[in-house]
Amino acid sequence: MEGNPNIINFTYSVCKPMREGVNGHKGACLWFEGLSGAGKSTLANGVESELFKKGIKTFSLDGDNIRKGLSSDLGFSESDRIENLRRIGEVAKLMCDAGLVVTAAFISPYKKDRHLLRNLIGESFFEFFVDTPLKVCEERDVKGLYKKARAGEIKNFTGVSLPFERPENPDMIINTVNQSIDQSVSLILDFIWPKLALS
Repeated sequence: MEGNPNIINFTYSVCKPMREGVNGHKGACLWFEGLSGAGKSTLANGVESELFKKGIKTFSLDGDNIRKGLSSDLGFSESDRIENLRRIGEVAKLMCDAGLVVTAAFISPYKKDRHLLRNLIGESFFEFFVDTPLKVCEERDVKGLYKKARAGEIKNFTGVSLPFERPENPDMIINTVNQSIDQSVSLILDFIWPKLALS
């Protein structure tokens, strides 16, 4: 708990720059946001796969996987969504401190939460907005979630009963309608590769 005098940070002998030095690259969090069905997880998976092939130490965080474990006690109310992202942000920060490159794919509908994440993770945070129109996401509807939301079977569903606030200054905007997944992955890799280089 913040401000608790009984909680004192321990100073470890091994620090983030040392871990990055052993890994041969900087740690980073590549945060993919957008509507359900936008292509976030597909892009994150593609980027992680390519980085891994190049010898980068990676890990992937995905909404469904987190909901089955770390956040299995949370629902989908606004307060639970905020807490879900807070937990993910803390995990991502720890992984960045370990010198890993983390790909994270989450809807992240609210500006205030994305701002919190950027402040929490700091210069290791890179934000990719997967800007896919709602109509296209509904046409894809791989999981059948929009259909259920339109039928009232799923409450508090972003894009249907809850808003998605467009990010104002993401590091990159990805359009999965006008460019292929391979093209998008290449653009992201071209952007992120120099950021991972040790100075």
